[in-house]
Amino acid sequence: MGNVGETNQTAYLRPLIIGHRGAAGEAPENTMASFLLAVEQGCDMIELDVHLTADGKLAVIHDETLDRTTDRKGIIRGKTYAEISEADAGSWFAERFRGERVPLLEEVYEAVPQHVQINVEVKNGYGGAIEPVMDAFLGDGDRLQRTVVSSFDHKLLARMNRSRTDLKIGLLYAGRLIDHAGYAGIMGCPVYSLHPHFHSIDAEDVARAKDAGIAIYPWTANHEADLQSLIDLGVAGIITDFPVRLKRMLEQS
Repeated sequence: MGNVGETNQTAYLRPLIIGHRGAAGEAPENTMASFLLAVEQGCDMIELDVHLTADGKLAVIHDETLDRTTDRKGIIRGKTYAEISEADAGSWFAERFRGERVPLLEEVYEAVPQHVQINVEVKNGYGGAIEPVMDAFLGDGDRLQRTVVSSFDHKLLARMNRSRTDLKIGLLYAGRLIDHAGYAGIMGCPVYSLHPHFHSIDAEDVARAKDAGIAIYPWTANHEADLQSLIDLGVAGIITDFPVRLKRMLEQS
């Protein structure tokens, strides 16, 4: 099959523990507290989300607005990072997290140990404006080597890969495709990983992805029964809000 990634993922011994927005089940999502907790709990990779601010910064936050996860309101793209950084992104989750900020992407890379990979989900392309910012960011130092960029916008990912051909891209989707690996083959560029909803894959899908050299990182499984099903399928990694739960299960298996 052409145009797939050379992931060399077929020989892994256990799935990667991928902390969804950090350890979002136990700390406010997409904050430094959440990322550092996920690292403490033994994750191999953290997953996070980015939006572009009014002054061209990469803010780590899931929604297009501040409304749900901070004490402020407003559209991320319409505010400077200085304005966004004034928001409290922690107390909505628990009082002990009061004062957590919406971090910049560069701050996360600086704080998270080098051995931990980072899955950056681009939430909105902003008419192409985010692409050169991401490209410049990933070209700085050794960031590219530890990064997988994912998105539901597959055209955006294809453009980013054409600009930087060694970029590892991950296709996010929720549909139950007939041939997951086959879809990757029509992208016109190498695909490193598939990121389906965890309910949408079966053993045949995983086997085909392995044969094609593509990792499968399903999202977002939290209950032990679901985590065990994915472990049994032999996926390359599992995105979860509870990294410590998955780690414990893997240690006991």
